[in-house]
Amino acid sequence: MKLLRVGPKGAEKPAVIDAEGKIRDLSGKVPDFAGAGVSLEAIDAIRALDLSALPELSADERIGCCLASVPNFFCIGLNYAKHAAETGAEPPKEPIIFNKATSALSGPFDDVVIPRASTKGDWEVELGVIIGKEALYVSEEDALDYVAGYCTINDVSERGFQTERGGQWVKGKSAPTFGPCGPWLVTADEVGDPQALKVSLDLNGETVQDSDTSDMIFSVREIVSYMSQFMKLVPGDIIATGTPSGVGMGMSPQRFLKPGDEMVIRVEKLGEQRQITVAAS
Repeated sequence: MKLLRVGPKGAEKPAVIDAEGKIRDLSGKVPDFAGAGVSLEAIDAIRALDLSALPELSADERIGCCLASVPNFFCIGLNYAKHAAETGAEPPKEPIIFNKATSALSGPFDDVVIPRASTKGDWEVELGVIIGKEALYVSEEDALDYVAGYCTINDVSERGFQTERGGQWVKGKSAPTFGPCGPWLVTADEVGDPQALKVSLDLNGETVQDSDTSDMIFSVREIVSYMSQFMKLVPGDIIATGTPSGVGMGMSPQRFLKPGDEMVIRVEKLGEQRQITVAAS
């Protein structure tokens, strides 16, 4: 299934795309897509509904972030071999885990706001993993059984804040609008192998990132299992699994976002995003 949220900012409705591609309103049938609302049990409850009996929504409505909120917004750094090489970093021996502030969540077609004092805004197409049940001390063999679904993410970053201001990376990852997710949460059964998905990002019509998830150093199985050895993952947690080569920081000369830039972000089977960058007021 493809789950989504449609409507004005702050007033989105949970919805589902039916077999004919129509958007059906789930309001009153399920809770919003957050926490227990995206648990494996909640998704099974949606499968049991007669979607054709639900009200149809206009395809012209705004599509919001596919998750209303998240308990935790985790990210994995330097997780594509070619991306690690372009940054001059050694491939990590264990997954590098960091956070984005949950307030960075944004709609897939909303503007990306370049923060005040920003000079090094950057783009990162990523495969997002949404957890569907509590995971603690999970084996790699069983890890995908804890995944509710997947989504497209643009892990927008400010490299100066991230690498030049001391402390943790979270400062360069967390500005409002720095976490566009969606357009859909696609359930795991519809995606199949998460290590066989094309990922790409176009900047102003030029393809700058073009790879696939087979280049990931640590697979989704490895990431979920590894993280669960240190913390309990809970329904609604989202994990951005890293970006391939082609980011602005890795270019020579380096290239960074400026107001008016257009980003088009794609993950195979998970849909396309489009954002325009604007300066902070």
